[in-house]
Formats: sequence, C-alpha cells, structure tokens
Amino acid sequence: MVDIKSLNLDELTNLIVEKGFKKFRAKQAYDWMHKKCVASPKEMSNIPGDLKEWITGECDFCHIKIADVLTSKIDGTKKYLFELADGNVIESVFMRYKHGNSVCISSQVGCRMGCKFCASTLGGLVRNLSPAEMLEQIYEISKDTGERVSNVVVMGSGEPLDNFDNICKFIELLTDENGLNISQRNITISTCGIVPKIKELAQKNYQITLALSLHATTDEKRKEIMPIANSYTIEEILDACRYYFDKTGRRVTFEYSLAKGVNDSFEDAKRLVSLVKNINSHVNLIPVNPVKERDFSASDKKNVEAFKKVLEDNKINATVRREMGRDINGACGQLRRDYIKKNT
Repeated sequence: MVDIKSLNLDELTNLIVEKGFKKFRAKQAYDWMHKKCVASPKEMSNIPGDLKEWITGECDFCHIKIADVLTSKIDGTKKYLFELADGNVIESVFMRYKHGNSVCISSQVGCRMGCKFCASTLGGLVRNLSPAEMLEQIYEISKDTGERVSNVVVMGSGEPLDNFDNICKFIELLTDENGLNISQRNITISTCGIVPKIKELAQKNYQITLALSLHATTDEKRKEIMPIANSYTIEEILDACRYYFDKTGRRVTFEYSLAKGVNDSFEDAKRLVSLVKNINSHVNLIPVNPVKERDFSASDKKNVEAFKKVLEDNKINATVRREMGRDINGACGQLRRDYIKKNT
C-alpha cells in the first residue's frame, strides 16, 4: 500500500493522475492531510466518493492515536504517548516558550545507539518511523492543544540520522508551503555523531540547526557513556561539524548533559573550551534527567553555573537548558518504557 501522507505534492499529483483522477484533486487531498490534518479520508468533504474510496482501500492513510498525556504542574509542558497503527508506542513533548511553541518528536521506535543516560535505548531499536508518522506527532499535538507549533526538535526517542532518508523527506514535507510551512530555521535535528550522515546532511544544504550530543571531552569518557564513540573519535565528529557549518553557514549546537561526578569537573569545562573554541557553535548545558535504570544524577546548580562560567570566560556561547516537564517522566523514553512495562 502507498504511504500517501509521506508523498510530496508532486508525487501525490502523479499518482492521482495515474489512477485516473483529475489533477486538481491532488492539491485538495494534500491540503486536507497537511493543513487541516484530518484523521481519515472520510473528513475530506470536497473530495469525490470514488477518490476517497481509493485512498481508503489502496493507501496507508497514516494516523496515530493519543494513548496518554501527562501535563506538568510546574510549567504546563505536555508529554504525549502515541500509539501507532502496528501497536508500537512513541512519545513526544509539547513545550511553550516566549518565542513560540516547540514540539520534540521521536524519529524511531526505540533506539540502537545505547547511550548510557537515555531511557530510549534500553529496549533497543524496534523500527524506523515513516515521514508521515513523524509529521503526525506534530499534527495531533496541534489539534489537541489548539495551538500552532512554530519550532520542531527531533530529539525524542531514536537517532534521526539512523533514519536518514525518512528524516530528509520529513523536513521537506514539514517546510512545504503547501503544508504547515514551518521554516527550516525553526527545525533542529539532534545526533549522537554519525559522521558520514552529518556530512551527507550538510550536502543537502538545509537551513536547519544541527545539534551534536557531545556529553564528554575525551574519547575514553565518551566511550563509557556513548557506544558511538567506538566508531568515531571526537576529532572526527568535530571535523564533521566544521564541514556542516562550512556547507550551510548554520551554527552548530553542542548538547552537553551534565552528570554529577561524571563529566562536570573544572577540567572537563576547560577541555570543552579547547574542543569547540574554533567552531562557530553554541553549547547547550543540560542537567541530566534521572533515569530509574541508570545511576546518573544531575549536577547541582552550583556546579552547573561554575561549568558555564568557564565557557563564558573563554568567549564560548553557552546556556543552561530550562528544565521542562521534570515532574512528568522528563527523560527521553521514560513514559514509553513505563507504558510497555504495564502492558506486557
């Protein structure tokens, strides 16, 4: 079956004409799927019955269902658990900021990267998400909240660059003027550092933000907490980040989770300065979210501020990420993992 919501307008037009329907029907159907974000072809009121029957009978009309929603009493952040058509579950987060609403989505069911501070990877990788399944997370959250989403972060469960082709199609559909028309500059793709894919993404020349999960300042320490470090050294990753900036002109964000007694020392901060000082970048410091199955705990506020000061004293742009939804299973993969435990 054709995954109709993962087709761009040209692909949809060609298919609809090939099936004997009038060309203009493609634009109407695309509008229903990607602007009005309908859950079923039955809701397409100006589409003729035979076309709706064809879509229903011969196409996969992707729709995901809300299985659970947790709302933070601290800041109003909403964490969504979505059920996919095959029964798998994924999670997404809706966050309100002064500059607009952000949604953090998943790109895979589970993850195979094995990062030690992340709950997403505990059950391994189940499968990749389709472009439509990624879009649907945004569509359903917009409908549920009644609010427009202006920023999208692909930083939920999964490694986006491990699902490269689908991620690229997702970006193109999300930024299409015939759909939600979200600016590429308002999209962030996070990666643990798959070097060849960072370079391939750079060659696409998108104007998105690349966020690199660094989390350590030596290869030895990085290997302890991020298995990807066994494949690519920090220097190789930083070279790829330089290449990304040279190709796109887009400043790279370095994500650095601060875990107490693991990577938050003064020496770590000084090494981080030397690593990134010649890269047009921004450092995002993240007090690590506790994960039940892991023994990491967040650095205390005093340590976080001292770490940040070392960076700023050396002219490195740095911010401490505002902690959102800490009271509602804030760490990636926690809500999904709890759900699976209860239902197996």
